[in-house]
Amino acid sequence: MTSHSDAPTTAIIIVAAGSGTRLGAGAPKALVHVGGRTVLGHALDGVFAAAPMQVVVVAPAGHEGVVDAEIAASAGERRPLAGVVTGGATRQRSVAAGLAALGAQITTVLVHDAARALTPAPLIDAVAAAVSDAGVIPALAVVDTLKQVDGDDVVGVVDRSVLAAAQTPQGFPRAALEAAYARAKAAGEEHTDDAALFAAAGGVVRSIAGSERAFKITTPSDLERACMLLGSTNGSLSPSHAPRVGVGTDVHAFGGEGDLWLAGLEWPGESALSGHSDGDAVAHAMVDALLGAAGLGDIGQHFGTAHPEYAGAHADVFLARTAQMLAEAGFAIGNVSVQFQGNRPRFSARRAEAEAVLSAALGGAPVSVAATTTDGLGFTGRGEGIAVTAVALVIPQV
Repeated sequence: MTSHSDAPTTAIIIVAAGSGTRLGAGAPKALVHVGGRTVLGHALDGVFAAAPMQVVVVAPAGHEGVVDAEIAASAGERRPLAGVVTGGATRQRSVAAGLAALGAQITTVLVHDAARALTPAPLIDAVAAAVSDAGVIPALAVVDTLKQVDGDDVVGVVDRSVLAAAQTPQGFPRAALEAAYARAKAAGEEHTDDAALFAAAGGVVRSIAGSERAFKITTPSDLERACMLLGSTNGSLSPSHAPRVGVGTDVHAFGGEGDLWLAGLEWPGESALSGHSDGDAVAHAMVDALLGAAGLGDIGQHFGTAHPEYAGAHADVFLARTAQMLAEAGFAIGNVSVQFQGNRPRFSARRAEAEAVLSAALGGAPVSVAATTTDGLGFTGRGEGIAVTAVALVIPQV
């Protein structure tokens, strides 16, 4: 950290020590990759694009070296202004560790969540400029209608006109913030953010306009949103981040042994379809559509006669394995739409059941299935077999 007389008097503490449990990524949230960089890397890009300030990153224990490398990748000539400290068991303790690392000349402190990775530099500068004796938070107006609930019951309406969604960075005069932290520690208090801690000590907190891009990456859907924003140019997605579509077809003749299996269901009394497995043409077309969308080959490559372990297997086995392959390749399943042509079975009465079974096999991805006849035309019209077309949408994950 620099100690020169011309060193900045503003510092920003970037809290990056969270575990990211709700994100389900198996790594600290700040170190999850999105758009070719870690979440922390994107946050640092915004910070170093703002006015010069001391930067203290609070790292997850054991990941200090990785965090230091992320700083080096973003800081450029400002590298001497930045450093790493190890976080504590709670967010409050992590911020306290950051406060202890500040230079003596610092008079204004910003506290920022690394998870708000796309926060624009002008917002960081605006918060720093607005700090006086009061604390400052960026905030957005609440646009949704809010309800008060008790369990599943709606018991009231909340006036959204007096509410705001708080963001970071939050800015404070250093001496008052340190005093507020000392008070909270002595009282054994834990607060949800620094503005609440500051206010509990008697400090005044004011708000300025926040930014839609300063949203917090907490869940997988937040990560998808960040990915899409990072991949956009003039409103269009880059090819690496755009959703992908695949088409699958399958045809099976009647003549198999036992009862019919179709769309993941057994149809007692109906003629079976012939095939290497159970002949479920609906499931097989879905597999081809999903594999094709992800660029992972086709059903013959992964489940054909060279794989005797799938002989006689039903839809749930094929689809679950396909969903696993897509996940391993970095894709989430958006939805699958299927139509089959055939005179039998009479499908409408079991449509919802089939869709539920197929969706469950894919881990909950939406599946819709439609059936039609061909007015007696072609092999399906003559009752010789069933033809299926499936379309799948998959979404690249970061």
